[in-house]
Amino acid sequence: MLDLTELEQFVSFAENGTLLKVSEIMNISQPTLTRNMRHIEEAFGVSLFTRGKNRLELNDTGWKAVEYAKQLLNEEKNAVQLVQEFDRKMRSITVASCSPAPLWTLLPKLSLQYPDNTISSRLYETGDIISDIEQEIIDIGILPYACTDEGLAVTPFLSEHLSVCIPYTHSLSSYEEITFKELNGYNCLLRDQIGFWTQLCRREMPASRFLIQTDESEFEELVCSSTLLCFITDLVSDTGNLLQNRKVVPITDESANVTYHIVCKKERKHSIRRSPKAYCCECR
Repeated sequence: MLDLTELEQFVSFAENGTLLKVSEIMNISQPTLTRNMRHIEEAFGVSLFTRGKNRLELNDTGWKAVEYAKQLLNEEKNAVQLVQEFDRKMRSITVASCSPAPLWTLLPKLSLQYPDNTISSRLYETGDIISDIEQEIIDIGILPYACTDEGLAVTPFLSEHLSVCIPYTHSLSSYEEITFKELNGYNCLLRDQIGFWTQLCRREMPASRFLIQTDESEFEELVCSSTLLCFITDLVSDTGNLLQNRKVVPITDESANVTYHIVCKKERKHSIRRSPKAYCCECR
């Protein structure tokens, strides 16, 4: 039976030419190497070497055996990597969301339920979530609508409602509710990394200009000091004194009021040991 350690020594001999060099490189005595080369010959059941006085060389069959030995070693290495990758995947849950707010609720629940798992999350373009779930790149997706793909398990999760924050000195501050059509043309502040909301606002307010801020402190300073409109949702629980000079006005458009859905492959439920519905019920 072939021994992988001996095969490594066999390949090293082919690459270095002498048992002395292999002995130095692999820190193995020459008598042990000589014995192991005999084991390899016995395992293959044919002569692999030409032996002379103080000389050992591979014959043609030996060189062919080296080729197969390299293949076996590569396959062994690949097998180890694939098994380790599979184990990591079984011990990790990857969540992709179309916006950040659902993650605030879902991730703590997942961490509590699976303390031994690695939970990772990222913001995704909405259109990429389904394809990456189908390819098993991600385990759980969060969409702002219910998809109807037959191979996916889809469950309503939670709702989010968008409002606009209007300075009390602004001409729109008398509104108690408002539509995107009425907001269109007014310039607005936006935070980056808010997922699909950015494209939604651009789509619904094509005549408006958006000043997108990547730095939270700069965003807050502009909210406090400028008359530009900004947005907030009902899932943001703590704004401190940030909006003390602004009126929060709900946006009534259907597109501004979304129900998020948790999505995963039906056959992958067992890999996270629970259905999306379970997360939904716990998070409400």
